[in-house]
Amino acid sequence: MRVCLVYDCLYPYTVGGAERWYRNLAERLVADGHEVTYLTRRQWDGEADVPGVRVIAVSPRMELYARGRRRLLPPLAFGIGVLRHLLRHGRNYDVVHTASFPYFPLIAAGAARKRGGFRIVVDWHEVWTHAYWRRYAGRVAGALGWRVQRACLRVPQRSFCFSRLHERRLRDEGLTAPLARLEGQYAGPPPPDAPRAARDVVVFAGRQLAEKRVPSLVKALARIPEVRGEIYGDGPDRPAVLAAIRAHGLESRVRAPGFVERHVLDEALGTALCFVLPSEREGYGLVVVEAAAQGVPVVVVDGPENAATELVDDGVNGAVAHSVDELADAIGRVRAAGPELRVSTLAWFRANQSRLSLESSLQRVLASYASAAS
Repeated sequence: MRVCLVYDCLYPYTVGGAERWYRNLAERLVADGHEVTYLTRRQWDGEADVPGVRVIAVSPRMELYARGRRRLLPPLAFGIGVLRHLLRHGRNYDVVHTASFPYFPLIAAGAARKRGGFRIVVDWHEVWTHAYWRRYAGRVAGALGWRVQRACLRVPQRSFCFSRLHERRLRDEGLTAPLARLEGQYAGPPPPDAPRAARDVVVFAGRQLAEKRVPSLVKALARIPEVRGEIYGDGPDRPAVLAAIRAHGLESRVRAPGFVERHVLDEALGTALCFVLPSEREGYGLVVVEAAAQGVPVVVVDGPENAATELVDDGVNGAVAHSVDELADAIGRVRAAGPELRVSTLAWFRANQSRLSLESSLQRVLASYASAAS
């Protein structure tokens, strides 16, 4: 089968859950003998290295964020690039599989669908409410973003989502297309026989965006003098993170080294007291599963936009804070639970390993391609 994957980011040139999902999907499709093209924007020098995958940059290298928010120009340029490519080469594909966000590529695929004769498969990692759009982008831009999102729902498609939260929202917003919820994205090694001993260190890793609320973790650590912190990654909010470390006088207890090699991060995570995810908005929460696979509890913050809480059973594989102001208390509960919580976390992963595996999701995606192309 000839498959075109469409996403404006490519792992490891940018790092995030969606990037890893599409990279894993591309590699699995190639391994199964399919012909795979990956449309993205340029993020590298020289040639992109994805063995067996034809990677095409349809828009130039551009900064995605300004003042911690997504800029309009990069996704618009990417959408135009996708439209041009599909109008010229759409007949070379049986299926175009795209993320819903940042919307313009999906609209482009919809516009080129009849001419290209391909079917469209869409991943809805998130669905934003009208209220959240207004809070994120302001009254005018937020209303426009919400209307564009609704227009994407009307594009003929087969749809996937990754949480109960966004499954409900898709139906509430009027999606009538076939919809399936995928629960598995874990592609890591099998779990160990027993968790590793914990250091008195909490870990965060990921893109440092405003909605990740990483400075709130620094504030929480200021209230727990017995615990140190390690904050990995980079992003528009990194200056605020570093400023918070200085403001609380935590230079000796909290490290923020930026991006590190994967083996360094794996070692830090496997021996962490817990992984803390202060985000107000998550479409899935792959890191919760990755941590649990090593017996490391995760602390998340409850909220209307946070689907990661669906993967945490309080007291079983982590702790749920009701607000960022309660992060310190939640970390304290994990610390007080001791090694027993690590054993429980690993048991939780083993009990859910099958449904949380990438393989389980890939099987359903591949089946959808076959039915979409029939």
